[in-house]
Formats: sequence, C-alpha cells, structure tokens
Amino acid sequence: MNWKEPLSSIGLLWLRVLMGLGIMTHGYGKVFEGRVENLAEGVAKMGLPMPELMAWAAALSEFFGGLLVVLGLATRPAALMIFCTMTVAAFIAHGADPLSKKELALAYWAISGALVLTGAGKFSFDAVVLPKFFKRKGDAPAPETKP
Repeated sequence: MNWKEPLSSIGLLWLRVLMGLGIMTHGYGKVFEGRVENLAEGVAKMGLPMPELMAWAAALSEFFGGLLVVLGLATRPAALMIFCTMTVAAFIAHGADPLSKKELALAYWAISGALVLTGAGKFSFDAVVLPKFFKRKGDAPAPETKP
C-alpha cells in the first residue's frame, strides 16, 4: 500500500485550511468592516499606484482567495493572488521591520507559494471538478451510465 500519496494530500489539506482561514480573518475586517480605507492610506504611503484599487485587490485576495484555498477551488490562482499580496506585505510594507513584525506575512507568503507549486491535493474541489472539464490526452473516457 502506497501511504505517501494520502499523507501528502492530508498535509496539503491541513496547510490549505489553516492558512486559508488565517488569511481570511485578515481580509474580513478590510472587506466587511470598512478597514480597506486604512489599507489604502498605507498603500499610498508606500508609493504604489492606484492605492484604492491596490488596497481592494489585496483585501479581496486575502478574504476570497483564502476562502478558495480552504475549499481547494482554483487553488493555484487563489494562492498566487495571496502570494503577490504577501510579497508586498512582507518585503515592502514591513521590509524595514524586524522579523517579529513580518513573520506572519512571511509564513503566508511561504505557504501560498508552496500551494502555487503543488496545487491543492486530492482532498479538494480542484481534484474533483477540474478533471471533468480538462481531460488530458490519453485519459480513458468516462464510463457510460444507462438510465
């Protein structure tokens, strides 16, 4: 019995759910409690263009990207959005800060980067839904069912 594959998928599920829920809590306050304006001010101070748009993109990537990661749905694109957001957070917004001030952003950055590379694993909507829409060359056709 090959036990490595199920354990790897359980490990990816663990990372997805914990990282996704954690980053969602950061995005929730920005999206639903009006804190995106504060983020926009910080983005403007960093000198990034279109601070309101960038702030909304970051807030939405944290909340909805985190939700998608938890579900394992469109995991790689969602994790890439989080990875980009955390790149700015860790290396620009907190770039001059001591490690203790940026370690959470770095943790989200590392985990989201790993999920971009690995995908969601077998215990995800990606593993169930995507094969139905994207058949690879050489895949056997689905068996027909009789009514």
